[in-house]
Amino acid sequence: MFEKRFYYLLKIQYLGFRYHGWQKQPDVLTVERMMERTLAYVLDHKKFKLLASGRTDAKVSANVAYVELFLNDEPLPKTDFLELFNTNLPQDIRCLKITEVDKKFNVMDAPKSKEYVYLFSYGEKNHPFSAPYMINIAGQLDLKLMMEAARHFEGTHDFKSYTYKPNPETKTIGTIDSAQIVRNDLYTASFFPEESFAFRVSGKGFKRHQMRLMMGILFDLGQGNYDLDFFLKTLEASNEIKLTRIAQASGLLLQDVQI
Repeated sequence: MFEKRFYYLLKIQYLGFRYHGWQKQPDVLTVERMMERTLAYVLDHKKFKLLASGRTDAKVSANVAYVELFLNDEPLPKTDFLELFNTNLPQDIRCLKITEVDKKFNVMDAPKSKEYVYLFSYGEKNHPFSAPYMINIAGQLDLKLMMEAARHFEGTHDFKSYTYKPNPETKTIGTIDSAQIVRNDLYTASFFPEESFAFRVSGKGFKRHQMRLMMGILFDLGQGNYDLDFFLKTLEASNEIKLTRIAQASGLLLQDVQI
């Protein structure tokens, strides 16, 4: 029997601290698994599939992310579905909006730009409640040098040094539209340190662990492990520099996706 298919774009946000990333995996808790379970419960069937515009790693959060829902046979109920869906989702996942799209829509190709933010502080250890959102570096950081280096990520570069385990077919050339370290005024809480910072980066596409490798080299610069000359060489693929410091995941969040 012919199945009619319906297509929807879900705008979501989630706190990733207790999840093993977006993608469903055996025997671990993931955002995709919890969304599938909730949809199956609310719809009372499993005749659907989900496809995200991108994957996040374990403990990485998303302020804005997009997921396409492919639904067979029957469309979503026209009234109260968003409210019912949110009521049954875990407290750390929320659906902001549901929009019907057509079969020509491709959620993987739709993003025009993504912005990532990495929150960090340094010096005195943070309140433990900050752990899901922000990384603390003990001791001092040369913040001025880190800010200067961050700007050099902007433009088109070969990011081979910032690509986790590339193979010969991996395309490592990419363009960063904006990269800067600023004082954190995006997210506040009574238990956050008095002063914290945000590494904000926007571009069309990012490789696996790219943001965390970028933050890792900036931490190394700030701690005096490397100088600016070495850092600049990492943006030249001919130097074959393999970076190994991958900043902790829980400081990273997908801030925005432009579609």
